[in-house]
Amino acid sequence: MIYSVIKDKSAEKHAALLRTVLASEDLPTLPTVAYKLVILTAKEETTLADVAELISQDIALSIKILKVANSAFYSFPQQIGSIQQAVSMLGTNAVQSLVLSFSFLTINKSGDGNQFDFDKFWERSLTSAVASKMILERVPGANAEEILISGLLQNLGELILACAFPAQVESVLKTVEETSIDSRDAEIAVFGADHCFLGYEVARNWSFPESISLPILYHHEPKSYKGTDKQVAMSSKAIYLSGLLLKILYSDNPEGYHRDFTIDAKALLGLESADIEEILQKSHIELGHAAKNFGLKIEKTKPVQEILQEANIRLSLLNLNYEQMNAELIDAKVSLENLTLELQEKNVILKQLADIDGLTQVYNNRFFQAAMDKELSRSVRHKYNLSLVLIDIDHFKKFNDTYGHLVGDFVLAEFSKILTGSLRDYDTLARYGGEEFIVILPETGVDEALRVSDRLRNAVETSSFRDSRDKYKVTASFGVSCFFPEKVQKLGKTDLIRRADEALYDAKNMGRNRVALYAPKKKGWFKKQ
Repeated sequence: MIYSVIKDKSAEKHAALLRTVLASEDLPTLPTVAYKLVILTAKEETTLADVAELISQDIALSIKILKVANSAFYSFPQQIGSIQQAVSMLGTNAVQSLVLSFSFLTINKSGDGNQFDFDKFWERSLTSAVASKMILERVPGANAEEILISGLLQNLGELILACAFPAQVESVLKTVEETSIDSRDAEIAVFGADHCFLGYEVARNWSFPESISLPILYHHEPKSYKGTDKQVAMSSKAIYLSGLLLKILYSDNPEGYHRDFTIDAKALLGLESADIEEILQKSHIELGHAAKNFGLKIEKTKPVQEILQEANIRLSLLNLNYEQMNAELIDAKVSLENLTLELQEKNVILKQLADIDGLTQVYNNRFFQAAMDKELSRSVRHKYNLSLVLIDIDHFKKFNDTYGHLVGDFVLAEFSKILTGSLRDYDTLARYGGEEFIVILPETGVDEALRVSDRLRNAVETSSFRDSRDKYKVTASFGVSCFFPEKVQKLGKTDLIRRADEALYDAKNMGRNRVALYAPKKKGWFKKQ
């Protein structure tokens, strides 16, 4: 248990504080749609259509989701016109993260008469969330879909304390301002626990999964997490690094935090220098986009390089005369220009890697969306049939829980190799999200699509998934949808994905390890193995 090392007296204080907080009428509460979504997505049988239907019940929230989906935050090549289409293209986890983010940013936004700066809190929370997402997107094998809400909620405990105990929080803030004591130590002295503990417990009370709640507990000290969940460990480290980036942007000592960020980003997540520089270079731009998309008024942030230059100039002024200072500025400008050229060269390489999923080494969802648009246009233009296959590894969640996430990652990588080896050179395989994969079969009709799908299904079922410790039995379910340009010219990409998803649901409903074909009159075609 997480708290097994806590002494009995401290545990009693924690429990008493938690009871007081949870019973407080001032405790922030999640809007209804957000709470229902957390419960809905925890169910394995939930479909994309279920998620879209729930979100569509809140018109204002739906408009916000569509605004972000069509922004530079995701940079999809075409306009997204409905929540159903947004869910299909973004995936369940990404949409859930957006819904929870919008919901969190509407909680108790007033702070009149309170020394706690609510506006500053929202600004720093969003900055950390955006930075966390930027960082984790550059870690091979990481799932960045939930990090946005984990980053946004990392200091949830501070908000809870400010709402439930405003007078005591003012005492904490005054102590921190007048002394050099850390804010967490000041919180423990006043409340008996810090904001990390309270934020984690309230997130659990909201039924958030551990992949979101545990990083809230460990984000200040990610190395203290001793669990086996690889995603929790990476998220905790990414959020910790986002805190350093936040201090680069807003503190009086950006050079020291810049040094710490560079060292820790390499040590904790193995980031390359090019990745680190790109994060620093683009952070102020991404923050500006996020503030606009999420409806927050944030003062324009300067580029990190400019912040560091200004700090260096301030330091130089203490010891240098005008001529020396001017020479230093010229050298800094030359160095910056050289750095820009180096980054441009490395960005070309990074662009090539941007389309590949780091864990499975197949294409990612972003590449699939663009490739699907091209193949549909080609199909219409040349009157070719086109088929789409949505694939889901059977009972992967239970499999992950039984053997652990390291074995789960091994299975995903081996599964991708098996599929790749059984496809044609001109077929497109991509990781759609989590344990879901999707295949574009150009110039392929119904019969051939079913044969290809069943060949893939059989290849998975008969393959030996063996690592250094054990051998694992893996099967998968397949949903097939087909496009006939002469018959259904109005059918679009979102429709094909939705039909494949419905067929996949049929395959799982009939016992899994099956291929199902979407048919409008006949619910589905099933091949029982």
